[in-house]
Amino acid sequence: MKAALLQMHRECPQMGESILSYVIEMLGIRKEFPGIVANDDITLQVEEGEIHAILGENGAGKSTLMSILFGLYHADRGVIKVRGREVSIKSPNDAFDLGIGMVHQHFQLVHNFTVAENIIMGKEGGFVYDIRKASKKIKEISERYGLSIEPDMVIEDITVGMQQRVEILKMLYRDADILIFDEPTAVLTPQEIDELMQIMRNLAAEGKSIILITHKLDEIKAVAKRCTIIRRGRLIDVVDVASTSVETMAAAMVGRPVSFKVEKSPCHPGAPILEIRNLSVMNIKKVLGVKDFSLTVHSGEIIGIAGVDGNGQSELIEAITGLRKAESGSIIFNGKDITTLSIEERNDMGLGHIPEDRQKRGLILSAPLTSNMVIKEFRKAPFSAHGILDYSSIREYSEKIVSKFDVRSGEGVDSLAGKLSGGNQQKAIIGREITADPDLLIAVQPTRGLDVGAIEFIHKQLVEERERGKAVLLVSFELDEIFNLSDKIAVISGGELIDIVDASSTDEHAVGLMMAGIRKGGEN
Repeated sequence: MKAALLQMHRECPQMGESILSYVIEMLGIRKEFPGIVANDDITLQVEEGEIHAILGENGAGKSTLMSILFGLYHADRGVIKVRGREVSIKSPNDAFDLGIGMVHQHFQLVHNFTVAENIIMGKEGGFVYDIRKASKKIKEISERYGLSIEPDMVIEDITVGMQQRVEILKMLYRDADILIFDEPTAVLTPQEIDELMQIMRNLAAEGKSIILITHKLDEIKAVAKRCTIIRRGRLIDVVDVASTSVETMAAAMVGRPVSFKVEKSPCHPGAPILEIRNLSVMNIKKVLGVKDFSLTVHSGEIIGIAGVDGNGQSELIEAITGLRKAESGSIIFNGKDITTLSIEERNDMGLGHIPEDRQKRGLILSAPLTSNMVIKEFRKAPFSAHGILDYSSIREYSEKIVSKFDVRSGEGVDSLAGKLSGGNQQKAIIGREITADPDLLIAVQPTRGLDVGAIEFIHKQLVEERERGKAVLLVSFELDEIFNLSDKIAVISGGELIDIVDASSTDEHAVGLMMAGIRKGGEN
């Protein structure tokens, strides 16, 4: 019957919604928070079996709109229809009852519980539940959709990509057939992203309807049928993805043309700023995560570290910044051995750090932006004198960063960091670190979770640091970012330096082979 209706619609499209209804309709949705209109008369319509993308800048209102659909927020105005019937969604339980599930940007899992225990939480009623029966169902769902997850795995022992699959299983276990993915690839490796895209295709082929919130235009091109574009809380356009270029979508999202290639002058490196000499570092499992690693970063250059996630990048950066003890070797910064210095001493010497995990190591989420912007500087003038904080100076400095780096929040610099969107949290950290004027800026996944306009801006800022004679050490799992920004690329595999190559005379295929541990000449 459904196939016949679809065919009738194709042959007679003027019959419109009278024959073909949408599985989800959000009509004229408005949502206000103190100081900001997050959604301003937005309409979203999703077809059954469709992968529908929602594209917008950081803070454009995408996640707010989906939180309304999932029952986390309530719209101030507007109508929601599910399968043609007007509904009231007051909580996530209401959403689940309507077959709506959501994978949040920051996963909601208990790390010392198993996969099965996490999935059935809140689902199994009564005092006793049959974990064996639940595990069997979970395994069947996992195999059906190609998720490759075992029910008895413990969350803290599996990768971030696999944790995301657990969140997907939570939805499918509850029989959800409308699936919301909020920035699902923000913390995934390129391989995990490819696998997730295939999982989405599998789900859509089974008749599931998917709403994909993302900043990544290549992902939209890869899987989405249509794309709703939002800018500053307002609906800008709904486009057919196959017939719309990434340039057109990017311009609609940010309101201006966007350049995908950063312009930079030829590299003229100066004195060595960071010298890593035969460094070895233990990982969390008490085995060497970094092995006899040597690298020099000069002023006026960007060195990119390329490698598959989990090959020693985290241990290397933690040793340089003082978060992890070096087992052997030395770290020289501006001619001084800092191997055993404290984090504060390294910061005071001019080391800046954009951390991989913005929420755990980048910000104090329960504190306002004013506190977060001076967290490394508050002991110094003009922010304090004789142990007394100068709040007017702190506020002025924070407002400068927020303005320059376009950090959007409802209450300005008084907003709690935890209330900002992920992308705006990232921009706040980058702004803080660059404004502190470090001699060496270590940037780990600096554009994770940012929209194309913000990525363009941040890339320009990193290149400006280089032009000003600063040293930049870039760690990214996205090869296009590594090639776009770096002067030289240091390839790491298994904790070892495989080679250092010139970015302008090397291609991604060659670097990819080295990331797999294959040295020049085919040696492993």
